[in-house]
Amino acid sequence: MSDGALSQEEIDSLLAGLDGGSPGGPAPAPKQGGGSSAVSPQEAQAFKAVLDATVGAQSQNLSMITGLPVTLQAPAVDGTSRDGFLRDVPEEVLAVNVPFSGSLPGEHVFVMSKETALKIASLANKDEGLAELDDMAISAVQECISTLAGTQITVISERTGNRNIQAGVAEGGFGPKAMARVPSGDMFRAIYKMQIGEGEPDRLVELFALSFVKDLLASTGGPAPAQQQQQQRQQAQGGYGGPMGQMGQMGGFGGGQQQPMGMPMGQMAYGQQQMGFGQQPMGMPMGGFGMNPPNVQPVQFASLQMQQASPESGNIGLIMDVFMEMTVELGRTRKPIKEILGMGEGTIIELDKLAGEPVDILVNHKLIAKGEVVVIDENFGVRVTEIVSPMERMSDLG
Repeated sequence: MSDGALSQEEIDSLLAGLDGGSPGGPAPAPKQGGGSSAVSPQEAQAFKAVLDATVGAQSQNLSMITGLPVTLQAPAVDGTSRDGFLRDVPEEVLAVNVPFSGSLPGEHVFVMSKETALKIASLANKDEGLAELDDMAISAVQECISTLAGTQITVISERTGNRNIQAGVAEGGFGPKAMARVPSGDMFRAIYKMQIGEGEPDRLVELFALSFVKDLLASTGGPAPAQQQQQQRQQAQGGYGGPMGQMGQMGGFGGGQQQPMGMPMGQMAYGQQQMGFGQQPMGMPMGGFGMNPPNVQPVQFASLQMQQASPESGNIGLIMDVFMEMTVELGRTRKPIKEILGMGEGTIIELDKLAGEPVDILVNHKLIAKGEVVVIDENFGVRVTEIVSPMERMSDLG
């Protein structure tokens, strides 16, 4: 039976709620020394370098979506836990999950305040009267976040050479911060300062699963896990059986004996095995070596069997830099030759599209998506609103 005292877990929960920050402004910066012990400063700095390479393209993408100049500053990167995350965000947040999949899977979440989400949604939807985060507003923010995640994958693929990294479907949810879906356990956190137009700066928080970042850094040559670092040290010290100043045990070399590197070649004592073939050393005199003639035997090769290559074995990365023609089609119509020959200046041609109906986006004359026409500065553009399914593409070919 309880004596009325609060448990440590209840105390931590209350403190997290008190330090949640003001809902009306950017959340406070993370406290010094509050990072996760599972994330080293070297790992945080190496991962920051990866994210720094994306902020330029991210700013341009946000500018296109919102129609205003957007500056996304280089993030502050550290390690944190769920409790640390809860202490540094407002009471209500919009969390958009965009998990990574493929060869580098992992949880991945963008978190922002209600005010920041409403600002992005109102600018993307050209609706300044938004006051609540309804389904349409959340969908607009999800589209924005999907674009940001796509840019990150492009940069990561270029750094790692790994083209088998994908982002899942963005799923957003607004509510109390305690209900936000964030990576479990320790995680990497990136905090961006985002300036949209001339308004007050906003804060955007990005969370990555710990395993995803560590695998990423290992593949880019960054800080590696402790086990891999130990292997690297062993290779550096004993890859040839010992320190660089001496030759170690090398199967065929030395016959298990260790000889100093500085010893003249004519004085090195070879063992009974040569180069791992299990035969007598080569007999040609070399600097005073006394060697027997080699025992030459015919080499037996295993028979080769032809195997059919799997369709999935192709490397899509070989054609990633090939250009393809992309066309936006406003509409079509059919006219007899008589009317076509009779056209002149001022002739109005009626198309088969209704006003406001999505336009078609074609790649090499094949329909792949639909979108709506927007104006970017003085140029036309198209915001993608729908990706055509493979079944629809096949039906069009029929």
